[in-house]
Amino acid sequence: MSLDSPVSRRLLSDEVFQRLRDSIVRGELVPGEKVKDGELAERLGLSRTPVREALARLVDIGLVESKPGVYTRITTLNRRDVEKTLAVLRSLDRLAIETAVPVMTGHDLERMRAANRAFEQAVAVNDTTAALAADDRFHAVPIAAADNPVLSRIVEQLHPQIHRILHRKFSTLLGGRNTIEHHDQLIEVCAGGDARAAAELSAHHWSELGGHINQLFDTNQFTGTAATP
Repeated sequence: MSLDSPVSRRLLSDEVFQRLRDSIVRGELVPGEKVKDGELAERLGLSRTPVREALARLVDIGLVESKPGVYTRITTLNRRDVEKTLAVLRSLDRLAIETAVPVMTGHDLERMRAANRAFEQAVAVNDTTAALAADDRFHAVPIAAADNPVLSRIVEQLHPQIHRILHRKFSTLLGGRNTIEHHDQLIEVCAGGDARAAAELSAHHWSELGGHINQLFDTNQFTGTAATP
């Protein structure tokens, strides 16, 4: 949904938060761009209060940075911070896979297959938003099977940050067959019941992802940032 579409009066802060979060992930609000609650409120046809609440939540999850009285802006993309986020997600994913595989059912595996088919279809038509959603559904299966609420909360908090990077990756050739094939391989290893092998395979994919993201930084794919003071 476009940032400029009218917002309903129900759960305004949540809706503004989701709208701004998605705009940041898609790059419509670019790294370093200054945002003002008054201007955003005017665009959305709202008072400043729900916008301020949404911006505060975006600060908490690292998508917005604020220096009171000086600026509020979209957080810039920093290679070092991205590498640290990926390292945490790689460890969390390993824990989820190792915990989930022994208790995963045939239904769980079929959900992963269905998500990967949807991912493949999205990549084929260059629908980055649909690809991200399908990728989320794929990885949500072992996270849910692991049945660890703390793990789920931390992953959910980190998702928007990594989505900014994955959106750019899936918008390039780096989002093609490699991820689809990895998903297929992971499903088969999970189906075989080898939790350690599945965790190692998934960790390897996270390492490959880090390499692809470094390529994006090396080729200045994240230079479309706004001027900062």
